[in-house]
Amino acid sequence: MDQPIRTEAPAFEDALTAAQEPAPVPAEGSTQELARALDREPARASAEALAPKPASALDALLTAAAQRPATDIRTRIQEAGGLSLDRLPMLSVVFDRLATACSDAAKHLASSSTFYSLSGVESGRFGEMLDAYDANAVVGIFHAPEWDGHILVGLDRDFIYTMVEVLFGSDGSEPPVEEERSFSAIELRIAQMVFEQVGKALESSFGLVSQTPFRLERMETRMEFAVIGRRSNKSVQAKFLLQALNRGGEMFLIIPQTVLNPLRPALGKVLTGESAARDPRWAQQITAEVQKTAVKLRAVLEERHLTLGEIAGLKVGQVIELDATPATRIKLEGNDRPLFWCRAGQSQGAYVLRVEEAINPEKEGGDGLLG
Repeated sequence: MDQPIRTEAPAFEDALTAAQEPAPVPAEGSTQELARALDREPARASAEALAPKPASALDALLTAAAQRPATDIRTRIQEAGGLSLDRLPMLSVVFDRLATACSDAAKHLASSSTFYSLSGVESGRFGEMLDAYDANAVVGIFHAPEWDGHILVGLDRDFIYTMVEVLFGSDGSEPPVEEERSFSAIELRIAQMVFEQVGKALESSFGLVSQTPFRLERMETRMEFAVIGRRSNKSVQAKFLLQALNRGGEMFLIIPQTVLNPLRPALGKVLTGESAARDPRWAQQITAEVQKTAVKLRAVLEERHLTLGEIAGLKVGQVIELDATPATRIKLEGNDRPLFWCRAGQSQGAYVLRVEEAINPEKEGGDGLLG
């Protein structure tokens, strides 16, 4: 029977130390010694690789391999299939509409001008986005029932302080508050009111792609409790700037990738209008009502320019001579706008007009009144 090979640890360490020693450098001009030194290195490396290693050395190698950073294949796949904002053009349209809707809602709260503007849209990790606002913002967690998901809206400290001054009639003459403290009950109540308005604005803004209500579930002041998914999940963040009283703040919106995935087909389309496909019944009714509108027409045989003195000198029974003949075309007008050139005739004892061609105002100009 084959006997197992046993190797003593001291002997292996001596061989390993000898293998790690640098090869002697030959003297200048000694090419033969240099060649022999180079030949010894591969042989020594091969002997080291083939030599059996003791258990302690194998354990050390395995431990070092285990400590190397391993690349998770799932993470790489998620990063490769991450969000591409260029392929979601409607997302920027929705965010622009959201800024406009929030500005309109703020006009009903205070007399001072308040504006929202979209400052940027980016994608990243959910946890990294929240860490940037740690202990410096209030977040509201909204539930979208039709999407079966949650989104997060946050207001930073400057936003809340600015809204307090706007709502309580400040003129902006005092310096802005820079105190970092816990939010008061009044400030949290104002934040809740803003969240309720933002929820309505979200519903109208996302109506272009998907109809769903946004219900405010809770508010959080600590970012570690504002959890709507894993911290490593990909998300889209939109930042909005508030401008009022020569100061401002920031509102941010975070939407996880899992919520946006079902909306990708709708967000990838570019809609030219703000409404969906028109209702044919409504279009037919509008057309029918417009066609029932009464319009007065006027047939102009000839136009002549007179001075004010000539008009003042007209008397009853005076004859005004015209240059028109039976072959002269008659201009048909409606609402003082020329419409058609016509020919005059008779039918059953009454004068009638036969339409010959439409009048192009740009082509006709001021001429052609006599046909």
